[in-house]
Amino acid sequence: MAAYKYVAKDEKGKTVTGKMQAIDERDLHNKLRNDNKFLISSKEEIKEANTKRLKSDALSEFCRNLGELIGAGVSMVRSLRIMSEDEAYKPKVRALYSNILKMVLTGTALSDAMEAQGGAFPPLLINMIRSAEETGDIDGIAMQMAVYYDKDHRMNQKVKSSMTYPKLLTVLIVIVVAIIMGYVIPQFESLFATMPSLPISTRLLLGISNYVKSKWYVLVLIAIIVYIVFKVLFSFPKIRIWRDKMELKLPKIGYLRKVIYTARFARTLSSLYSAGISISNCMVIAKNTIGNAYIEMQFDQVIADIRAGEKLSDSIGKVDGFTRKIVSTIMVGEETGALDSMLSSVASQMEYDSEMALNRMVSYLEPVMIVIMATVVGFIMISVIQPIYGSYNAIANQ
Repeated sequence: MAAYKYVAKDEKGKTVTGKMQAIDERDLHNKLRNDNKFLISSKEEIKEANTKRLKSDALSEFCRNLGELIGAGVSMVRSLRIMSEDEAYKPKVRALYSNILKMVLTGTALSDAMEAQGGAFPPLLINMIRSAEETGDIDGIAMQMAVYYDKDHRMNQKVKSSMTYPKLLTVLIVIVVAIIMGYVIPQFESLFATMPSLPISTRLLLGISNYVKSKWYVLVLIAIIVYIVFKVLFSFPKIRIWRDKMELKLPKIGYLRKVIYTARFARTLSSLYSAGISISNCMVIAKNTIGNAYIEMQFDQVIADIRAGEKLSDSIGKVDGFTRKIVSTIMVGEETGALDSMLSSVASQMEYDSEMALNRMVSYLEPVMIVIMATVVGFIMISVIQPIYGSYNAIANQ
């Protein structure tokens, strides 16, 4: 069953409009006739799909299949039908492609059909396809975007894999400390009880141990509350902008994050500009792909400056959060008239730099995590051994 908006005339000749569920237009006509109404026109109402944003690998696969099929001479409708019937896709993805196919069959442009899918497709891809529809190079742009999202997927995977070791080390620290505090330290309580006095570190350790042992659920509850509070706080734009700004000011890591954000912006700008989209529109689309609210906030002024006639290099140079390499490269492209090739070149350079930045960032995190773990374990060992060693000295002196 589909929902149809219809215009009809009743038995008195009065025009009426409404909505009705029907299998197809013939079924709609029969239902209206049974109500003594004559169908004049109808349009199927296709609701926007309430779906999550497709991941980079799924977007890459969509673009590659679409580009290959259209490039092989297959029509748009048949290409979408093949993709919607492919059992290799998950049911939700096939349903998404089926919705696009239905809209294209009614005469809707592919870009508009993608835009109506509840945010499943990012604005970047929608605008690239819209530009390709104007130039007639849908297969070429689709293949270009397939490469773009494939690189994006690989970058995301590298970020995840690079953070695996620090995350595992963090979990290990928590588990080790929990075992020591909840099980090992209580074994020494009877020994410590016989001692006349204990060092401050030992008393502190025993207090923490007793609390962890008896009130562990309170700590879990506090951790959940803190997580929720930070989640809510960072949902406010001003706080999120402040957090992202502070991230860029961190020693060492701040610069590495700048490299990653610059690479992401350069790759997006290169793809958009090579598709024939104007610089001002490129800025509008590209600013939402950077991933840092503080940098994205500054693009409102950048877009205004470009529309006022300012050079791209001068406008980008005012952004706090990008490396100087992209500014100098864009400047050379403007002076030589080869901005498209220079953007492509800087995108490739920055992608390599971002990979190296990720590796360096992980190389900084690993020793920091090890030092933290060694400090915690060292404090526990000193707190346990110090009173025991002191009691042995007291016995020896006697």
